[in-house]
Amino acid sequence: MIRAMSRSDLPTWLASLGDDDLHLIRRFVLAGGSLKDLAAEYDVSYPTIRGRVDALIERVRLLDQNAADDVFEAKLRLLVADGALEPRTGKELLTLHKQTKGARK
Repeated sequence: MIRAMSRSDLPTWLASLGDDDLHLIRRFVLAGGSLKDLAAEYDVSYPTIRGRVDALIERVRLLDQNAADDVFEAKLRLLVADGALEPRTGKELLTLHKQTKGARK
């Protein structure tokens, strides 16, 4: 019997993706893995969809790499990669987080 999964049952990298990324993955699968077909569905050029997929790949790598280490760091790096947070601010927050985390040990 197949049971429904909640977000908490998913791997950290997958549960951390936003709805837009999950929608892109779904449409990619339904397009048979063809970026050309995916670009046509989104009504954008191939280079545009390629860039979006490359950005998604980078986010997944960051989340997967940091999932076991530090959830806060993974989220922070994701925000910087998405452009939602300035790199300088991300670096400052990460430094502060590591200092605070080290002080609690």
